[in-house]
Amino acid sequence: MSKFAVAGATGRLGQHVVDVLAERGHHVVPMSRATGVDIITGEGLAEALTGVEVVIDVASWHGSEQEAATEFFRTAARNLQETGRQAGVARIAAASIIGTDKATAGFIAAKKVHEELLLAGPLPVRLLRAAQFHEFVGQLLDWQQSDVVHLPALPTQLVACRTVAEELVDLAMDPSDPGPPIPEIAGPRKEIMADAARILGARRGIEVVGVDGSGMPDADIVAAGGFLPSPHAKLAGPTFQEWLDAQS
Repeated sequence: MSKFAVAGATGRLGQHVVDVLAERGHHVVPMSRATGVDIITGEGLAEALTGVEVVIDVASWHGSEQEAATEFFRTAARNLQETGRQAGVARIAAASIIGTDKATAGFIAAKKVHEELLLAGPLPVRLLRAAQFHEFVGQLLDWQQSDVVHLPALPTQLVACRTVAEELVDLAMDPSDPGPPIPEIAGPRKEIMADAARILGARRGIEVVGVDGSGMPDADIVAAGGFLPSPHAKLAGPTFQEWLDAQS
């Protein structure tokens, strides 16, 4: 049985990572401000990492503004690498986003900096780039707080958080370096974000209108399929419809 620490343990993905580790019989140290561990200020971090073999980093910034997100990821990467090294951690596994290497603006560009800084640290790092989560669709509807929601009609390949968590734990447990390319995990089929949201919107009594998405960061790259999974990506269900049916 290994001892894992999960940064961002109370977040959308982090909760699933903690569940997967616990189900597999591992000792899990959940790290979040709610558990008294702050990876930005460093409060409680050294104590939390005592005896930990692997850190799984799924902590994320709550907004989309590039500068604030970049500062968050820069500080988190530095603290996890340095405090992890001092604690004798063997490696770090972290979740990222498919298309990060192509991003030029916004939150995903901040994730590019996160990847680079983690990889530049003293501890070995395993990255897993994931497609947007099924759970993200509901969040998009919630943000607009309206009976009519306008969402980009752009391609995506939605994947379940639980699926990503299982793949990330598998990667974290493997001491070997997979080498390039960086592993990817995505859902089983390409979808249009607005169409997926329309399915959920119908259940909530919300009308979803597809728009071209030209106002979002890197919209041209997204529209051209630049944030869809690469040929080497692992594709795994459930589909968005299957996942939604299982929630009700």
